Amino acid sequence: METLDESNTGSLGDVEAAKPTGPPIPERDTRAQLTRAGWIAGAVGLLVMAILFAKIRSTIFTVVLAVGGCAAIWIGANLLFNQARNRWQRFNTIRFAVVGALLGVVLHGNGLTIGSQGGFLNWLIGPVLGAAVFAGLGFVLAQTDQPTQRLTLTIGSLAAVGVGVGLLIRSEYHPGVDWVTTAAFTLVVGAVGAGINALLKRPPIDGALLGATVGWLLGYWGGADVGDGNVATSLIGAVVPAVLVGARLGRTHNPDLIGRTAIDQSSRAWIFLGPALLFISVMLVIPAIRTAYLSLLDRDSEAFVGLENYGATFTDNASFEVSNWANMFGSIPLWIGVGLLVVALFVGLRAKRVTGRAVELGNPTVAPLVVGALLVAFGVFTALRGTIINNLWWVVTVTFFSTALGLAVAVLADGRKGEKFAKSIIFMPMALSLVGASIIWRFMYQPRNVTKEQTGLLNALWIGLGKLSTGSGLPTLIFTVLLGLLVLAIGVWLARSLVRRAYGQSAIPAVLLVIVGWIFLRYSQIVGGGIGGFTYDEDGSVEGKTIIFTQEGPYNNVWLMVIFIWIQVGFAMVILSAAIKAVPTELIEAAKIDGATDNQVFWRVTLPQIGTTIGVVVTTLIVGVMKVFDIVKVVTNGQFDTQVLANDMFQKSFNDLNTGRGAALAMLIFVSVLPVMYINIRRMQREN
Repeated sequence: METLDESNTGSLGDVEAAKPTGPPIPERDTRAQLTRAGWIAGAVGLLVMAILFAKIRSTIFTVVLAVGGCAAIWIGANLLFNQARNRWQRFNTIRFAVVGALLGVVLHGNGLTIGSQGGFLNWLIGPVLGAAVFAGLGFVLAQTDQPTQRLTLTIGSLAAVGVGVGLLIRSEYHPGVDWVTTAAFTLVVGAVGAGINALLKRPPIDGALLGATVGWLLGYWGGADVGDGNVATSLIGAVVPAVLVGARLGRTHNPDLIGRTAIDQSSRAWIFLGPALLFISVMLVIPAIRTAYLSLLDRDSEAFVGLENYGATFTDNASFEVSNWANMFGSIPLWIGVGLLVVALFVGLRAKRVTGRAVELGNPTVAPLVVGALLVAFGVFTALRGTIINNLWWVVTVTFFSTALGLAVAVLADGRKGEKFAKSIIFMPMALSLVGASIIWRFMYQPRNVTKEQTGLLNALWIGLGKLSTGSGLPTLIFTVLLGLLVLAIGVWLARSLVRRAYGQSAIPAVLLVIVGWIFLRYSQIVGGGIGGFTYDEDGSVEGKTIIFTQEGPYNNVWLMVIFIWIQVGFAMVILSAAIKAVPTELIEAAKIDGATDNQVFWRVTLPQIGTTIGVVVTTLIVGVMKVFDIVKVVTNGQFDTQVLANDMFQKSFNDLNTGRGAALAMLIFVSVLPVMYINIRRMQREN
């Protein structure tokens, strides 16, 4: 046994000695292998699901086709313009073929021409035929620079194409022509084209020909009664724009080497920008133009009514109601705001005598001025009602509180322990959709019968406060003592600020003392019968009383705004926090060396440095708030005087089937955000 043990030991030693002694496998190689394995496993899983589920299979096919098509177009465009410099004949032939194919796609793909129905092969005839005809024209034009020959060739060829297209148009699409509309559009748009070319110092006749072509198509085909014409009207409608385009094309010439080089170089910008411009045009510009046109028509988009839909919006009391403007003078927030503005006036006059400026960042005038203006706005908005007023109220409230709270969190959390965790929690609502957030808050606002347990958090707290306020047990006494101590602490804070003559810093404890002091007086029943959700029955017993947050106006609008603020504070915090961290530390250190306090450093150094970022946050919030829809739709659907423009537009367009009025409301939203976007773009241009 001993011999066997020794033999075994020796074998193990040999194995250990035989192990490689090289360096260990790098950790990043292991990670790369794991990542590669993960991608392979994901691809295999996706393939299995595609085989098992038809919907996944069709989705993958659509995605692959879309991405592959975009890549093919982008690569093809680069390859095409690579030919422009040294292979002009090939380049000209291919680009004309592409134009012809696109024309065939429009005509044949939309079923406008004879024989375009019946399957993919029939649909393909138009693009192939168009590509062949136009490729021949491009090939021949690349051979000659003689003006007369080019003009004759282009006009004759395109006139023949126009005749062919006119004869192939199906009878149900023959236009019944309005000659007055056609002439007006042709002349006006042609004149506009000539004017644009004159401003660009180009031949006006070139712009006139292109403008007349566009005007003819708009007036002849856009203003026609489709189906009321005949073959002759189709021929005229196709031949005239073809001749105009031919005349414009015949005035061109083949560029020399310098011109071809310029085409090659400038094409790259268009190749990269083209998809984005196309997407914006299809998804924004063209729908905006169409919406503007529909807003000038009646509810059925048939008769022209001019600005009647816009006038109806501002004369409808549901949209704009100012007859009760005198009610604002009975608003408590308005008078509190006026009082704060008076305080700001006196503080500003004192500050001007000391520093020469009545209002500047960080001086005592700012706090009462801003809070006072906000409260005055609240008082005005509660008296002036309607959809437009509600939108303005949303803009003021959501923009102010989202930016202010986001900035406060960014400043207070900067460099503190647990900063990342706190910011993650505050940013988390941004991961929710507006619909999901609205459903969450709707449950929080939801009241129940007072005989049952409240499931809505806010009403549960409100009724619980009422029970404490009207009770007489130990919990009531403890809460009374805590409130009293809080009032005393705020009073000491205010007194210290006044003793140090820090009048600006005393504004916050003064406001808190008023609010918390009033709550203490009501809770302890020194003034009033208590505070919270309660009511006294006839027999003197106390019963709970809920708040219907989303229905009791006018401040039900504010409770809807809270949802949007809850989401957008995280957005403002992240953007402003990044800006604060980008402030040069040299400036902050220099200010501290000069004796500036942390408060002065923030107001006089940090805040001016992030002013541009604050502007970006504010403009982004304004644009988002002006088109708010989901929250109002989910929580109230515009009832209880909470309507906003976007929801009103939806209801007018799809519930009332009033297309003209809905389009007018859409244009109001669009126009209202244009100034904000213009200011933002101009600021970015100045910075660049």
